[in-house]
Amino acid sequence: MHLPDYPFAGRRLEVRPGLRLHVLDEGPRDGEPVVMVHGNPSWSYYWRHLVLGLRDRYRCIVPDHMGMGLSDKPGDADYRYTLRSRVEDLDAVLDGLGVRGPVTLAAHDWGGMIGFGWALRDPARVRRLVILNTAAFPMPAAKRMPWQIALGRDWKVGELAIRGFNAFAVGAAWLGVERRMPAAVRRAYVAPYDSWAHRIATVRFMQDIPLGPGDAAWPLLEAAGRALPSYADRPAFIGWGLKDFVFDHHFLDGFRAALPQAEVHAWDDAGHYVLEDKHAVLVPRIRAFLDAHPIAARSTG
Repeated sequence: MHLPDYPFAGRRLEVRPGLRLHVLDEGPRDGEPVVMVHGNPSWSYYWRHLVLGLRDRYRCIVPDHMGMGLSDKPGDADYRYTLRSRVEDLDAVLDGLGVRGPVTLAAHDWGGMIGFGWALRDPARVRRLVILNTAAFPMPAAKRMPWQIALGRDWKVGELAIRGFNAFAVGAAWLGVERRMPAAVRRAYVAPYDSWAHRIATVRFMQDIPLGPGDAAWPLLEAAGRALPSYADRPAFIGWGLKDFVFDHHFLDGFRAALPQAEVHAWDDAGHYVLEDKHAVLVPRIRAFLDAHPIAARSTG
């Protein structure tokens, strides 16, 4: 598998009996940990430029969620593809790597719901935030559900389109950017999802999107949303592609309101995969943000 700009040797951690996640653990072991949480239908490949830009000084920890990327891809009988399972897996990864102290949480897409859901367990551990086109609260009332997401949630049509034709991963690689991806990069994004069985997570993610109290993930998302303003006292960086038709300006406005002191960079010529469109400027700005707000200076021991 040819993966441009991904010169990493990941490791595999058993997070549940017989089930392993692929995890990047790059950089000095005594470096400040930056935990990068991807969404759907991407994988750790999304964070590659940021890892390359930070790993000389920072410990970059980037898991592939179960069923995603280079992690195991179990069927429904062996794994519950739910938000709560993702949060538990992230906790198991950090524990397995011996990371039990303060971290920087970096989140994209579903990574916000997973990362902030995990943070509910011990909010004080999250000392800095890097937020890229994501959510950590229910869909704003003014935001309409995109038809593509509604279709993907359909247990018949969505299942066939996503698992049969890889429509979501392929579509995201084209529609998630404003600057066309090189063909080799598009292939790298979709490579892990090469069969009906290996696309289970991409469709289960869609079906688990919490839209109301009747959805299983709703209580966790609602709790994360209530807690979000409590992070306003710590450094936060927001990078946003304004051409994202899902995580659009409504979500950006939600983060601005909850984190009024955040450093915000938004681009009219960037889409959902904002690190693809803007990594040349985003990576150095994120690096400068982290350098300017060291965890050690804020540590309470």
